Amino acid sequence: MSYVDSVSGVIYPDDTARWCGDSGAYLNLAPGAGLKRGEIDAGDRSVWRYAQALAVDRRHAVSMGEGGTPLLSRNWQGTPVQFKLEFMMPTGSFKDRGMTVMVSYLKSRGIDHVLEDSSGNAGASLSAYAAAAGMRCRILVPETASYPKIAQIAACGADVVTVRGTRQDVADAALRMSSEIFYASHNWQPFFVEGTKTLAYELWESLGFRAPDNVITPLGYGSNVLGLERGFDELLRNGEITRMPKIFGVQAANCAPCHATWQSGGEAPVPVTVTATVAEGIASSQPTRLREVVRAVRRSGGAIAAVSEDEIVSALGGLARMGLYVEPTCAAAAAGLTQWLASGVIRADETTIVVLTGSGLKSSERIGQLLNLQPRTM
Repeated sequence: MSYVDSVSGVIYPDDTARWCGDSGAYLNLAPGAGLKRGEIDAGDRSVWRYAQALAVDRRHAVSMGEGGTPLLSRNWQGTPVQFKLEFMMPTGSFKDRGMTVMVSYLKSRGIDHVLEDSSGNAGASLSAYAAAAGMRCRILVPETASYPKIAQIAACGADVVTVRGTRQDVADAALRMSSEIFYASHNWQPFFVEGTKTLAYELWESLGFRAPDNVITPLGYGSNVLGLERGFDELLRNGEITRMPKIFGVQAANCAPCHATWQSGGEAPVPVTVTATVAEGIASSQPTRLREVVRAVRRSGGAIAAVSEDEIVSALGGLARMGLYVEPTCAAAAAGLTQWLASGVIRADETTIVVLTGSGLKSSERIGQLLNLQPRTM
């Protein structure tokens, strides 16, 4: 496998770990070979059952059993859909799917100290996998990050530093610090997307080796969108599916740069006004791979939606009353589904997957406030 500079096209071998090219641009991985169904390791229940398709030698795997999350059939507003419960990962979010592959790769290249910026879930995941790999770890988080997430990060032994300002201010602080510590950003280091592509493989296998019609995911920096495109593209090139599913991304209207670009009809970033949102995990005002994310959605025939705070809270309550206790960020995906069902973009006769990315246990105090939850006194 090799790195490809996203601007200059320069190719770098992967024997040395990188997070950006000499130009300063982000890197992609060259197209992967993928696998065929007979190459799945049926004896492994983690994402490493698809090791044949991963660009990391399995002997270096740092795994905590991530993957194999339930695919639950339910009705949403009278329409049959399937919820992919990615919040049932070791650290409570989908980030473990990418982190196991990225950390395994970095460890194989001799990296022993890593830096990340995060609104919470990525930091919690990296701190756990770094601990499992015997790496030192520093995580920068917004000062507004929920305390349960900060506690989860610190409990794994990471050096946690809060940064004043927006989510982008945190990312900028990490970039300045990257000259001291290897910047293991899940938004820059492309081996993270190499891990998230296993979501596509898992959906394909769970559906009887076929592709769904639609996959809906919360959208911040876009690692699930890019992973879905990479995974399904490999399956398509190997003849394991006959078409790509439509990929749908959902942003909070209070912070929706991808949606603004989508609506413009182009790929160039469009200036947006950003305000606070309950969906903190997708509050990304300047996504590193914005052009690539919008392009992936367009190529798939999907769409990008922006949902209001009220729509997110309504979907959060609706999911909870179905027994799906998730954080507000991933409730945005269900709010987007509501919009697309109402407009007829998504139909009841299609196979539709909604990716639920993070556990509500990380945001219980905030969820209690949003849903006005009070116990009854006897």
